[in-house]
Amino acid sequence: MKTMQETEQHLQFRFPEGFWWGSATSATQIEGAAREGGKGLNIWDYWYEKEPHRFFDGVGPEITSDFYHRYKEDIQLMKETGHNSFRFSVSWSRLIPDGTGEVNEEAIRFYNDVINELLACDIEPFVNLYHFDMPLSLQQIGGWESREVIDAYARYAKICFELFGDRVKKWFTHNEPIVPVEGGYLYDFHYPNIVDFRRAVQVAYHTIVAHAKAIRVFRSCQIKDGKIGIILNLTPSYPRSQHPADVKAAHIADLFFNRSFLDPAVKGEYPKELVALLKEYGYLPTIEAGDLELIKENTIDILGINYYQPRRVKAKEHLPNPHAPFMPEWFFDYYAMPGRKMNPYRGWEIYEKGVYDILMNIKENYRNIECFISENGMGVEGEERFRDEAGMIHDDYRIEFIREHLKWVHQAIQEGANVKGYHLWTFMDNWSWTNAYKNRYGLVSVNLDKNRERTIKKSGYWFKIVAQNNGF
Repeated sequence: MKTMQETEQHLQFRFPEGFWWGSATSATQIEGAAREGGKGLNIWDYWYEKEPHRFFDGVGPEITSDFYHRYKEDIQLMKETGHNSFRFSVSWSRLIPDGTGEVNEEAIRFYNDVINELLACDIEPFVNLYHFDMPLSLQQIGGWESREVIDAYARYAKICFELFGDRVKKWFTHNEPIVPVEGGYLYDFHYPNIVDFRRAVQVAYHTIVAHAKAIRVFRSCQIKDGKIGIILNLTPSYPRSQHPADVKAAHIADLFFNRSFLDPAVKGEYPKELVALLKEYGYLPTIEAGDLELIKENTIDILGINYYQPRRVKAKEHLPNPHAPFMPEWFFDYYAMPGRKMNPYRGWEIYEKGVYDILMNIKENYRNIECFISENGMGVEGEERFRDEAGMIHDDYRIEFIREHLKWVHQAIQEGANVKGYHLWTFMDNWSWTNAYKNRYGLVSVNLDKNRERTIKKSGYWFKIVAQNNGF
């Protein structure tokens, strides 16, 4: 590794002027204060109350990293780690406790304070409206299965644009909208723990309708210099071989997990092959009059891309069980490529070139839309063992992970990809849904044994140099 004093003259990888260096997080994962400040319950608060054994070490979302009380200190640390931008989400159930009624004045104060503090530190706020945290009262009437919830979301979006749009110019409707579909309606790792492909398809479709409605509202608000987008976890689907059956398997996986959101968000329409496939098996969603025109007319200005790992697939070895629930895996099997590089803690493959492949696909097939890497990161268990006597965690593996991905981002930029920034997941160690604090991702350590004391890791100091030099 080069020394911290790496000077500008020696930069091998320079990034475009004004490149966004920063990190991303979500309300439920860092705010804490889950039952304070007038906040209503969301599905995570409720699920933890109901089934605490489903959460790693029995740790729920009540306190998490306590950003709600310590945001000033945390934003100073963002500045100290070189941030010029930061993405966070508004908690719908904090702002509108029951999802549809009165707006919570204390929440307005909190988010105003956070936005103003970021701006005072020259850090641009990027605001995401929905990050897996449905207000409980809205889940009880069906969550994203309900058209009522779509309208409630459009109203919530409008309230956010009106309250904060004078200062926030980068807006995002959803983070990884495929995840609540997979977790909540297919594979049982999010509440409401339903396994039902038909309902999953409807939830995915309604999410896009809600997204398009929010964009329409955004445009009507005429926020000066404002841009609106969506954040998608675009996981490249690589076939085991070039055999037509393997290639087809990868193509279908791509349709389900990437293009089901990417195409309507950027192109305003669904892929014809996906529609044909759903029709063939009798799983088309219920579509109302005007929906498809709404989606067509309200495409995004900017795309956030989350990338952690590739998806490797092959043709199915066996016919699906006709009596088991219908699943995307009826059309492919997962494939463990021999010799792949792994993150053993998370069980994920590390494949840096994947980020380049995504960006080239966006350049060639999605009108080279303005985009940025909105999440990329490495979760590691037991990082305390790398803490030195002075208290700093030496996470050289994270520095290497970021650097090797950034090299491929740089390559994509050299080849004309319209990439404007890189946000790490995440700024400080945070609560990761059912995994709680098992794997740590932050540039800043949060010591749960010492009153959540914050200390910058070696990667945080390295990231600052990279941001200051706009390269490495």
